Amino acid sequence: MAPSPRCAPNRIELPRPLPYHGRVQNLVLRNIGKRFGSVTAVDGFDLAVDQGEFLVIIGESGCGKTTLLRIIAGLETPDTGEILIGGVPVNDVPPGQRDVQLIFQSYALWPHMRVFEDRKYANLTLPLRIRKWSVGAIRELIRPLAAALNIEERLFARKPQELSAGQQQRVAVARAMTTFPQIMLMDEPLSNLDPPNRRRVRAEIRAFHKEQRLTTLLVTHNLEDALELADRIALMHEGRMVQVGTAENLMRHPANEHVKDYFRVRPSYGVPFQ
Repeated sequence: MAPSPRCAPNRIELPRPLPYHGRVQNLVLRNIGKRFGSVTAVDGFDLAVDQGEFLVIIGESGCGKTTLLRIIAGLETPDTGEILIGGVPVNDVPPGQRDVQLIFQSYALWPHMRVFEDRKYANLTLPLRIRKWSVGAIRELIRPLAAALNIEERLFARKPQELSAGQQQRVAVARAMTTFPQIMLMDEPLSNLDPPNRRRVRAEIRAFHKEQRLTTLLVTHNLEDALELADRIALMHEGRMVQVGTAENLMRHPANEHVKDYFRVRPSYGVPFQ
C-alpha cells in the first residue's frame, strides 16, 4: 500500500496500480446544486465514479464543468446535495483533507520556483517539505515519479516559464501525485497545447492512468480528448447531467437530440447513430 502523504516514512514507493473492479464507487455526487446570484451553474447533478475509472465530463463552455470540479475539490460549497469520497460524506471536510487533487487549466505552478531541488522549495517538493519529509524521502519519491511522467532531469533546474506547455502539464500532474490522492481532477489540461503536443500529452495521461489506475475526472469541451481518454463520458448541459456512458453507448443510444448533435461531429469513430 502506498505510504500516507501525512508522514515521512523511511521508504517511499509510487502508488501501486489499483485493480479496476467497477461498481466500487470512489466518488458519488447526489443532487449537487450551485447558484451564483441569479445564475444556476450546477443543477441537480448526480454522478457515481468507480474506483480506478477515467471519466471525462464534456460540454460547451459555461455549462458548469469547472464549477463542478471545484465543488468536488472543496473550493466551492454546493447549495444543495451531498459529496461522498470513498463512501464518506465530505461536504464539511476542508479541501486539504479530501484526498483529492485539482490540476487547474493554467497548471498553477509557482513561477519563482524551479521544477525540482531536493534541498530547497521547488514546484515538486513544496507539498512534501510542508509535510516535513526528509531530503532522502523526497528524492526517493520524486525521481521515479518524474521518470514515469517523462520529466527529464535536464528540466529540474528550470522555472515554469522556461518549460513548454506540455512540460508544465507533466510537472503539474507530478506535483498532484506527490500527495497520493484518491481522486485526480483535471480542468481542461490540454487546452493550452498545440495539436502535436496535445496528442502526445494525451497519450501520456492515458498511459499513466492505465499504469496507476487512479480515479480521474477530466473536464473538457473537446470531444476528441474525451473519446481518446475516457472509460465513460458524462455530457453536461446548462448545469445538468444529460447522459453518461461509454462513447459507443452515447453514440448508439443518445438520450435526446442534444446528445446526438454533440456526437455527430465525430462520425469517423465508426459508431453509427440510431
